[in-house]
Amino acid sequence: MSLIEKIDSPEDLRKLKRSDLPKLASEIRSLIMEVVSKNGGHLAPNLGVVELTIALHYVFDAPRDRIVWDVGHQSYTHKILTGRRDSFRTLRMKDGISGFPRRDESRYDPFGTGHSSTSISASLGLAVARDMKGESHRVIAVIGDGGLTAGLAFEGLNQAGHLKKDMIVVLNDNEMSISENVGALSEYLVKITTTPIYNKIKDDVWELLGKLPRGLSSRARDAARRIAEGLKNLAVPSVLFEELGFRYVGPLDGHNIDELLGAFRSVKRLKGPILVHVLTQKGRGYIHAEEDPTTFHGLGSFDLETGLPKSSGGAPDYTEVFGETLTELAVTDKRVVAITAAMPEGTGLRVFADRIPERFFDVGIAEQHAVTFASGLALAGLKPVVAIYSTFLQRAFDQVLHDVCLQRSPVVFCMDRSGVVGRDGPTHHGAFDLSYLRLIPNMVIMAPGDENELRDMILTALSYEEGPIAIRYPKGAGTGVEPKGGIDVLPIGEAQVLRQGKDISLFAIGSMVYPALAAADILKKSGISASVVDARFVQPIDEKTLTSLYRKTGKIVTVEENVLRGGFGSGVLEVLERHGQKECEVLRLGLPDRFLEQASRDKLLESCGLTPERIAESIANRFFTKAGSRARPKPRREPRVK
Repeated sequence: MSLIEKIDSPEDLRKLKRSDLPKLASEIRSLIMEVVSKNGGHLAPNLGVVELTIALHYVFDAPRDRIVWDVGHQSYTHKILTGRRDSFRTLRMKDGISGFPRRDESRYDPFGTGHSSTSISASLGLAVARDMKGESHRVIAVIGDGGLTAGLAFEGLNQAGHLKKDMIVVLNDNEMSISENVGALSEYLVKITTTPIYNKIKDDVWELLGKLPRGLSSRARDAARRIAEGLKNLAVPSVLFEELGFRYVGPLDGHNIDELLGAFRSVKRLKGPILVHVLTQKGRGYIHAEEDPTTFHGLGSFDLETGLPKSSGGAPDYTEVFGETLTELAVTDKRVVAITAAMPEGTGLRVFADRIPERFFDVGIAEQHAVTFASGLALAGLKPVVAIYSTFLQRAFDQVLHDVCLQRSPVVFCMDRSGVVGRDGPTHHGAFDLSYLRLIPNMVIMAPGDENELRDMILTALSYEEGPIAIRYPKGAGTGVEPKGGIDVLPIGEAQVLRQGKDISLFAIGSMVYPALAAADILKKSGISASVVDARFVQPIDEKTLTSLYRKTGKIVTVEENVLRGGFGSGVLEVLERHGQKECEVLRLGLPDRFLEQASRDKLLESCGLTPERIAESIANRFFTKAGSRARPKPRREPRVK
């Protein structure tokens, strides 16, 4: 029996001999690589923390001790060691385990994560609650160096250092080279700073200096602190964390299990906030991920032997179309500046960064800063384009409202991964952007029906000078439409009627335009004639086209890949009500008002009733006696237009 088959809980892990742990690490890596190559997921970061995770669970007593993983890109080994080894093969599949920690999945997941940099604040909350309840367990936050680029992480560090609660922050740093930073002197300092006698002497000396006369005491303590900091900073980057109130330990070799075990056992006995700095290598153990950790950070299924993606080709991704189009336009318009929050590849801006590096800014995982930074650029006469996933732009809602829209700052927002994104699940579905942006005054919102329209909308956004404007588009391949020659500026707020019908009118936005056309074809076979409109704009809505088609057909259907509450359909109802139509025959189709679970995009759209067949079925059931037969039209009142 392999070692991994013996592990159903951390308690089983602690029964293994220390000499067995490197072999267990190898077996865990093999399982992670096998499953991710089939299911997709976050490979390189998880391969980098195998030994670190083993050491944490070997020393600490989870779930009594709370281990909080930041983001979750590092949590696969944690899942395998905490009773989810067998179910790990269902990773990111429908009804399978999540790619991120989830409270409803396991008692070993004390805090659900998906967005970055929350672990320190959450862990501090757990530590404060522990002390208020008179409990004695340890609280450990594990955060990556990328997570520390967010302001939220520093807000948590600042408060934790002030409150002096017993908690441990493990900084997983995979940006620095182990060979350059972990040497004999560093190892010696780690041993010194974690021994009980050193810390007792340090505290006793500090207390003794405090008993000197008032002025002398202050000067003596200041001199002692400066001497200690100066000596330690010759070898370790501790000054920042110690100034924030943390006791710094490290840097440690994150792949040396014996070193990690020794350090964790030592810090387990210490009081107050402690930061353990661990250096790891992304992609450890898989040559393709070691050589290209960016590509293998998060990816779909791939061939394990070659490292090549399992792709059938086909239409270009919307992400790719965005990146290439923006770069093309920026070459001739020197005002265009591109901004992303640690996602140059994911947002398609790598091509921009490579070609026009002086106008490209990666601000790190700091969406709030990205938005306000962009507003400053815009108000100074530049044309900033902020490319952020829909789900991540939520984190900067206040900045969008106050720093951009209130000032009519002409910032362009390009929201990738809008709608359902598939196997990343509820933390990553971009299901709310139409709703949370539509409620803000001065914001124009567009959504393309295909790749050509996305190109037009990028030029439209760059040409718009009156305030902020947003474009949202889905994850994955486009429709495969034949590229047209040139790019056009669209009239703001003007829809496009794609098909005329006399019985019902379908208003679709963005990714739902082509499914709505296909649904109209299905209805036609049943003798139902449908108009189909590519709405193009969610704000402002084309009121002229909407009221005209309502008078013509008497029935309106809205179709959107956004939650129904407050979305495009709600906007249509508001327009009809404003025009005096109080008895509207309107059917709104969209995502349900709940958090969607993980599954393939196709399965999610089917379950939400947003495939052509389900759209046609919903229309027939709502407005006609049954699918396949026509109902006698109901008498209707004409809307009063004010």
